Amino acid sequence: MSAPKLNIDRSALEQLLLSRFFFAPSFGIYDGVKGLYDYGPTGTALQQNIINLWRQHFVVEEDMLEVDCSIITPSKVLETSGHVAKFADWMCRDTGNNEVRRADHLVEEVLAARLVSDELARKLAATSIDGQAPAKTAGKKNKKAPAPTKLEDAVANEYRGILAKIDNYDGDGLGELIVKHDIRNPETGNSVSPPVAFNLMFQTSIGPAGTSKGFLRPETAQGQFMNFARLLEFNNQKMPFASAMVGRSFRNEISPRSGLLRVREFTMAEIEHYVDPTNKDHSRFDEVADIKLPLLTGSMQLAEETVPAVMTIGDAVSQCVIDNKTLGYFMGRIYLFLTAIGIKTDLLRFRQHMRNEMAHYACDCWDAEIYTSYGWIECVGCADRSAYDLRVHSASTKKKLCVREHLAEPLVYEKLVCEPNNKLFGPKLKRAAKPVQEYLESLPVEELAEVKAALAKDGKATVTLTGTAVDGDYEITSDMLTIEYQTKIENTREYTPNVIEPSFGIGRILYALIEHSYSVRAEDEQRGVLSFNTQMSPFKCLILPISGNPSFKPFLQNTARSLRNVGVPARIDDAASVSIGRRYSRNDELGTPFAITFDFMTLKDNTVTLRERDSTKQ
Repeated sequence: MSAPKLNIDRSALEQLLLSRFFFAPSFGIYDGVKGLYDYGPTGTALQQNIINLWRQHFVVEEDMLEVDCSIITPSKVLETSGHVAKFADWMCRDTGNNEVRRADHLVEEVLAARLVSDELARKLAATSIDGQAPAKTAGKKNKKAPAPTKLEDAVANEYRGILAKIDNYDGDGLGELIVKHDIRNPETGNSVSPPVAFNLMFQTSIGPAGTSKGFLRPETAQGQFMNFARLLEFNNQKMPFASAMVGRSFRNEISPRSGLLRVREFTMAEIEHYVDPTNKDHSRFDEVADIKLPLLTGSMQLAEETVPAVMTIGDAVSQCVIDNKTLGYFMGRIYLFLTAIGIKTDLLRFRQHMRNEMAHYACDCWDAEIYTSYGWIECVGCADRSAYDLRVHSASTKKKLCVREHLAEPLVYEKLVCEPNNKLFGPKLKRAAKPVQEYLESLPVEELAEVKAALAKDGKATVTLTGTAVDGDYEITSDMLTIEYQTKIENTREYTPNVIEPSFGIGRILYALIEHSYSVRAEDEQRGVLSFNTQMSPFKCLILPISGNPSFKPFLQNTARSLRNVGVPARIDDAASVSIGRRYSRNDELGTPFAITFDFMTLKDNTVTLRERDSTKQ
C-alpha cells in the first residue's frame, strides 16, 4: 500500500467552507470560543445526511435498539465507570506566556516539522551545483521562515520511530521526549513544563443547592449501559443484541485546533453490541469475511512500521490479528459505511491500539483512521470493552446487569464457596460482616483460592474493603469461615455480556468527507467543487432561470415544489444580476450534483437544460 496523497489547498477550502457557511466559529461576533462551532444550512444538511445513512446502515439493517439518553450525568456514574479518575490527556505549559498545549500533539507537531525541514534540506542539497546551494530568489527576506535544517540519518529515523508510536507514550514518556529532543512551543520558542494530567470532562451541579455534582457526558455509552436491563427485557431476553444512540458529547480539550477535528462539543454515534463472552461469533460474519482492510497492527507500530498490511477480515480473525468475529464484522461494516458516504479507500486504514493506550479492560481495539491534510485522523473507534462497564455498575448499584440463559442440559460443575460460621463471623466483624462476605463472594476464583490457601497455611487472612461505609483492613481466621469446593447443578446460566463498541465522531467524518470531495476546476483554480455523491449532497438539485424574466417564476416554483414534495432538497438561485456560469459555480461549491435551467425554449415547448456537476455536461 503506497503512501497516502491528498493534494488540496487547505486555506482555499477553509475559506470556501466559511464563506458558504458550512460551519463557523460559535459566538463569532464576540470573537468566538476555541473548540466550539456552529453548522450552517449546508453543513447541517450534510451532517444529517451522514447520520441518516448511519441509521439505515446500522440501526435499521442490524435491527438495533435506538435510545436517547440524558446529557447531564451524575458524578457517581462517571466515578464508577472510571472517567473521573482516568479520562484525561497530558498537558504542558509554555514557561513564558503560560499557554497550554497538549503534550503528545506538541511533540508530534515539532518532530514532524523537523522532518519536513530535513526533507526540504536534502532536496535542496540534491539540486545544488558542485555542492553550492541554489541561488537565493529576489525579493524581501522572509524572517519567519527558517532555513531548512538537515538531520543526521539516525536522528531522522529516531523521529520517525517516535511518531509511529506516539500514542503509546504516557506522561513520563512524553516528558522524557520533551527534554531529550528539546521540544519547545513552536510559536514562541519557549521551553515547556513537564506534562501533567488534565481531566477532560465539563463539571456542573445538579439542582439549586449545588450539592449534587454532575458532568456533561463525555460519551453516549454510559447512558446505554444504565438501560441495559430494560433493553434486554424489550428484546425479550434474546442475545446477542445492540443498542445505538446519536447525540452530543462534551470534552474540555486542552488546546482545540484543526477546525472540526478537535472540538469541545460534538456529535457522536455509538453502538453497544452485547454478546456472550464465550461465543463472539457473528451470524453475518461471512458477509464481510472477504473484505480487504489495510491493518496497522500494534506490533507493526512497535516495530516503527507505518505502511499497513492489507488482509481479508476472515484471514485477520483466523490469524488472531483481530480478536474475534464480532469485532471483525463491525470493522467490515464500518469500512462499508465510510466508503458508501464517499471516503476514499486509499486514504483509509485501521490502526490497532497499542497496549499502553488501550483501556486496561479492553480485549482489542481498532481505530478507523482517515487521511486528511492534517494527517491520519481517528474517526471511528471499534473496541471490545469486555464486560467491564456492566460489571462495575452492577457492583456499585447492587443491581443485576446480566443475562439468564435456560440450558437444554443441566450444567454440573465444581465451585469454590465461602460458608461463614455465623456464631463467630458476625460477632467478630460486626458492621463489616456483610461487606466482607460480599467481597469474598465477588472475588475471582483464583483470588478466592489464594485466601483459602492463606487460611490453611497461616490460619488467617486480611481483607481490604474500599468503596463501602466500613472501609479498612479486616482479619478473618480459619474458624470464622470455610472455603471449599462444592458440586453445583444449574438449569440456567447467568453471565455478564461483553460489549463490542463502534464509536463514530460525526464531525471528524464530515470534515474528512469534505476534504476527500474537494477539487478545483482544471481551467480555473479559483472555482472550487465539492463532489459529494448524490446521497450525501446537502442539496440534490439547483433550479435557476437563464434571466430575470418574470415568466420563469411559475416554472421555478412548481418544479421546486414537485421535487421537495417527494423528498428531494432543491434550491432556487434566481439572482438575475449574476451570470449563469457564476451561479453554476457557486452551487458547485455547495456540492449540488444537478442543475435544471429554464431558458426561453422552456416558454415555447417546456424543455429544460439539465447539467451534471462533475463533468459539467448539459
